[in-house]
Amino acid sequence: MNIVQQYAFYYPYIAFGIIGLLLLIQLYYIIIVYGKLSRHKVHSYQEQDQFDPISVIICAHNEQKNLKQFLASILEQDYPQFEVIVVNDYSTDETKWILKEYQSQYDNLRIVDIKEHIRLKHGKKFAVTLGIKSAIYEKLVFTDADCNPNSSNWLKEIAGALNQPDTEIVIGYSPYFKYKGFLNKLIRFETTHTAMSYLSYAIKKMLTWL
Repeated sequence: MNIVQQYAFYYPYIAFGIIGLLLLIQLYYIIIVYGKLSRHKVHSYQEQDQFDPISVIICAHNEQKNLKQFLASILEQDYPQFEVIVVNDYSTDETKWILKEYQSQYDNLRIVDIKEHIRLKHGKKFAVTLGIKSAIYEKLVFTDADCNPNSSNWLKEIAGALNQPDTEIVIGYSPYFKYKGFLNKLIRFETTHTAMSYLSYAIKKMLTWL
């Protein structure tokens, strides 16, 4: 009898032990980590009397379709005083002209143009940095060109959370649009799971920014 046959009796118990250990790990995340998120209280902006001015920063590279579809809903937010800064990150489509058209209609829209440099190649962080440097107001809100606010009170909701004691940053959740098909369901599940992790660890003050 070799050693494999000798310990074959214990294999099912080892397998059940591993499954049990994995189950305990999952229960830890569901009860301890994600459970705190489910009990987290979101402060209503309706409890707020005053709203500080806000600068909204959007970086756009070849986002003509999304800007046409979503930019107006950000520019028309029900908020006392705010500006929207769109950083045109050397787009090669019609982004530049779409932004100019919007600028003629909205006084709170500001445009920062980045032209492509033959030698200098940069990522999104450079565009974000220019947006920050161009902001007039101290409080900043970051979003993407393909994101659509859930209501006209989106900025008020952010401001209401940001003005709570000991709050330094507000993290939002951007779900994917719901379409038919398994792939869309898989993407929405992965996005939701990632958001739950970020939000839960932020509440536990265990989130590390890299």
